[in-house]
Amino acid sequence: MPGFLSWMSGLFFSDKPNRVSAPESRLLNPAASTENSTETDPALVHQLEEYLFCWLLDSPPTALHSEAGRWEHILEDLRERIATGALNELPRQPMTLPKLMRALSDDKSDRNQLTEIILDDPALTDQLLQIANSPYFRPGDQSIDSVDQAVFVLGLDGIRNVISASIMRPMMAARNSREALFAQRVWRWGLTCARSAELIAKIQGQDSSVYFMSGLLPALSYITLRRELQRICHAEPGMTEPPASLIHDALSRYQWATSQLLANEWNLPPKYHALLMAAERPAPRQRHTPLNDGIIVGTREVLRHAHQRNMPEEDVLSIIHISGPQFTRVRKVILDVLEAGSKARA
Repeated sequence: MPGFLSWMSGLFFSDKPNRVSAPESRLLNPAASTENSTETDPALVHQLEEYLFCWLLDSPPTALHSEAGRWEHILEDLRERIATGALNELPRQPMTLPKLMRALSDDKSDRNQLTEIILDDPALTDQLLQIANSPYFRPGDQSIDSVDQAVFVLGLDGIRNVISASIMRPMMAARNSREALFAQRVWRWGLTCARSAELIAKIQGQDSSVYFMSGLLPALSYITLRRELQRICHAEPGMTEPPASLIHDALSRYQWATSQLLANEWNLPPKYHALLMAAERPAPRQRHTPLNDGIIVGTREVLRHAHQRNMPEEDVLSIIHISGPQFTRVRKVILDVLEAGSKARA
């Protein structure tokens, strides 16, 4: 599995940027053209992004755009923190991650060595077993009761994704009741986009190992930005919580720059930065990456499953770079895990 091993080894032998700029950008960026159409209407994906924010922030469209311009001094403070890498809420690289990645990238490592590393971290062990038994990962109805069984049943590719999700999950868990709904929805959205991006990468014959973690980074950036805003707002007279319009502006402007900061902080290799940049600012007529398509498909399907406004299927197919039958195949997998997740929460 050269692609998987090269992804892992790259985590520890790469130069990382010293500074990350914070340009304004959009989450969903269509390429100039697709295999199915000659022209893409940016309004389609921008509208889908607005629907996503309405759901994540549990707010009507009018609330997202109220008091325009009032929060520019707060947004400028946030922009400066991002540009200088000074976000207080930026999650640091988990201590267990380097050891795990070295074990996974070493051809001489066996299943027992990997199991021992995971078991040495009780918190990670608990998270991993919960994640491995979630609808996004568990194969069929078979319950996974031990770390050794998880490694055996899921294989290296599967356990790599479970480790990524297990490491990120505690960072995205709600700290209080005020952010509970937002954190829950962002996590569900992030997992759906990550799974969609991975499935699309496999369909296109690309190395899918980078796309699952990349698909989770925007979701982690959302919770990071919201918490940073809360810190800033606590210093503002008369403010305790950032309003929906401020959160909306911050997320829509700085989601990609914060994702880049996360990749930088976690020492992810240069190809992650390149992938994130290509997703943020597609060059004219460049081929869409699975990350772009995965976020579009994941966003559409999670909104549709939550009975929110979303995008018609014909519009999805006019934007993404997989065929109708391939989209149907990806969508079936995503709907199955979303439905299973709903039953598990009931």
